[in-house]
Amino acid sequence: GYGMAQARCQVNVGKMVADLRKLGKKVRFCIHPVAGRLPGHMNVLLAEANVPYDIVMEMDEINKDFPSTDLSIVIGANDVVNPLAIEDRPSPIQGMPVCHVWEAKHSIVLKRNIGGAGYSGIDNPLFYKPNNRMLLGNAFQSIASILELLAKQTGGSAVATQAADIEMGSTTAATEVVSSDDDVDYPT
Repeated sequence: GYGMAQARCQVNVGKMVADLRKLGKKVRFCIHPVAGRLPGHMNVLLAEANVPYDIVMEMDEINKDFPSTDLSIVIGANDVVNPLAIEDRPSPIQGMPVCHVWEAKHSIVLKRNIGGAGYSGIDNPLFYKPNNRMLLGNAFQSIASILELLAKQTGGSAVATQAADIEMGSTTAATEVVSSDDDVDYPT
């Protein structure tokens, strides 16, 4: 999402992709048609980071694959990953096409803070789903922390190991992990 542009972390995202692929992980990107500030913004940033074009997918191409995805990482997006758009209740974004990241086995959302609503002004239930973790802080520093963890990887499943480390709170001072079962007073 636009958070990647805001934090200028696309180069580190490119490095993370390269590291994960070296570990034999399948990595793909889901690009929402309105991600960023103009059409194609995210594609340009990912190309700048040397992310191979063939793993950058349009939302309609990849949404069907989320149920078989181990981990989705969301950087700064809000409304374009909000499940309220497809749920059966009135909301300002109902019917809007969204990336179904919550359907993955696990998701991690990188945001500066948990309090921010999207342009629609509504909260995002993705943030509170049991399979989601919030990695709060500057996305540049958060991705750099993930890169450090990947560099230490000596064997096994990098994604599973890193997700477990993150769930246990193994982060740097620049980030804060919020689990859906932490003692947090969530809005209703």
